Amino acid sequence: MGDNNIETLLKESRTYQPSTTTKAAAHIKDYDTEYKKSIADPEAFWGGVAKELDWFTPWSKVLEWNYPFAKWFVGATCNISYNCLDRHVKNGRKNKVAVIWVGENDTERVFTYGQLYREVNRCANALKKLGITKGDRVTIYLPKVPEQIVAMLACARIGAIHSVVYSGFSAPALANRVHDAEARVVITADVGFDRGKVIPLKPVVDEALKTCPTVEHVIVVRRQKPEVALAAPKELDWYEWLKGESTECEAVKLDAEDPLYILYTSGTTGKPKGVVHVHGGYMVGTYITSKYVFDLKDDDVYFCVADPGWVTGHSYIVYGPLLNGATILTAEGKPDYPNPGRWWDLIERYGVSIFYTTPTAIRLLMRYGEDWPKKYNLSTLRILGSVGEPINPEAWEWFHRATGEDKPIMDTWWQTETGSILITPLPTVPLKPGSATRPFLGIEADVVDSAGNSLPANAGGFAVIKKPWPSMMRTIYKDPERYKTYWNTIPNCYSAGDVCHKDADGYMWFMGRADDVIKVAGNRLGTAEVESALVSHHAVAEAAVIGKPHKLVGESIKAFIILKQGETASPELIQSIKDQVMKELGKIGVPSEIDIVQSLPKTRSGKIMRRVLKAKELGQDPGDISTIEE
Repeated sequence: MGDNNIETLLKESRTYQPSTTTKAAAHIKDYDTEYKKSIADPEAFWGGVAKELDWFTPWSKVLEWNYPFAKWFVGATCNISYNCLDRHVKNGRKNKVAVIWVGENDTERVFTYGQLYREVNRCANALKKLGITKGDRVTIYLPKVPEQIVAMLACARIGAIHSVVYSGFSAPALANRVHDAEARVVITADVGFDRGKVIPLKPVVDEALKTCPTVEHVIVVRRQKPEVALAAPKELDWYEWLKGESTECEAVKLDAEDPLYILYTSGTTGKPKGVVHVHGGYMVGTYITSKYVFDLKDDDVYFCVADPGWVTGHSYIVYGPLLNGATILTAEGKPDYPNPGRWWDLIERYGVSIFYTTPTAIRLLMRYGEDWPKKYNLSTLRILGSVGEPINPEAWEWFHRATGEDKPIMDTWWQTETGSILITPLPTVPLKPGSATRPFLGIEADVVDSAGNSLPANAGGFAVIKKPWPSMMRTIYKDPERYKTYWNTIPNCYSAGDVCHKDADGYMWFMGRADDVIKVAGNRLGTAEVESALVSHHAVAEAAVIGKPHKLVGESIKAFIILKQGETASPELIQSIKDQVMKELGKIGVPSEIDIVQSLPKTRSGKIMRRVLKAKELGQDPGDISTIEE
């Protein structure tokens, strides 16, 4: 990783204090006190959180740590599906709305906790009839429809391991994942919808399964008339399959360490890895972060725009909010279809109080200007959230202004591998635009050099987590050696693979992936800072930068930018953008080349794939691009 510190060039001095209303409502009033307490005795903290959930048998020990492998809540039995459903049905939430789903064409489907419980049980019974039992893998390849949530919870209920694959993946990418997981059943749909276009999914599955001999059954949610033909007995219609199944199915008592799911990472840097999460620790981590970060209350309507095909959808659409008994809004389709008011309209229509989105989506909406959010009544919003990559200060400020300037933005840092949010503000903590703020309770984080030494304030280094936490992944499926690299790259720490610096207040500022660090004239620069300086220019909507080999300075910076609507490329504009970067970062951060492009290569979860840009630029093989958005 190199021993030189990474330069921090971006200077951000704005701080926003929480409002008295936010402070009064918050679960955690005093972050500093609670954090110190949680770090002094993390096992007591996590054990206390776990007691807020239902367990069939208690644990004998909170943590067993055999570096780098952890077991949490040793000896306990539980079931995450039971905690998402049965607990609420028994405790007076049976008729409370659990899920509101809105299709791209505005079709609405609503499930109470009682209705969701019954649907999940029917699906669990139908899976059992196919011979699916504890430990079997089920691949779920569905668009963003309620059946996705039902299938996940049904697998969890009977101890089967779900592997959700985002429905935008191609046949080879799907085949890789089905093959690696050795799935016995695939649950899919005939079609998805995207910007009014019908996206056929069944042919993708047919193609993928030609090389997947382990698959015995394919269940198809048929959304279209005339119905797509199914080849019996292997292929079954979802609705026929569930018909006549009992609405009661006892949740299997599982060891806290029994696997819940395998999720393949989106792979900005190479071959996707099957990350394994378990029932007990993952349940505790997603439950408490949902509750404290978003300050979840019983009357909230919570809207997360992710797809359950990604970890954000797993943790913060399905499991975390349902463990809290929340009302979830989930919507199919894009933020600017049929127009850029789509999400703002949903927020007004359903009285959304918590809104969790991505910097990519915020920058997309920025392109259309502030007039769109102003058309809608957003007064029900209380808490905002951002996830997926560092949010640049410019986008942060726009999001803050566009939604009324009185809502705190929870800029959350975490990964598929971490299972739940690790670095985040809480609603009562002062905010600095662009910073993911401080570690969550019970999480010990630091910024270190490559030998693992803590770095002083404002010195750029590597983000690490120093102690295990309940929702951490347990292994990489079928590849424990690969798992160990996360804990061995920097001695005795979990290395996140991100570069970062901590300011004098202990706030953490993520500067991009360690793999993307650019070395200019002996200085190591994180990509996020240069990109942030580029998008601070009024004409720039999005930016990505790479390092190119340079005889004199080692590497030069090349930028790829997308202009906002109505802006025209010219030499004067390019110069003006360079001047802006100069102003923000100084000479060292100014790109030597700027290309104006129509689009940037992104993973399907919205992260920019800089390695693909770099490979293209240098005429190299881009490696695995199965996760790229077409």
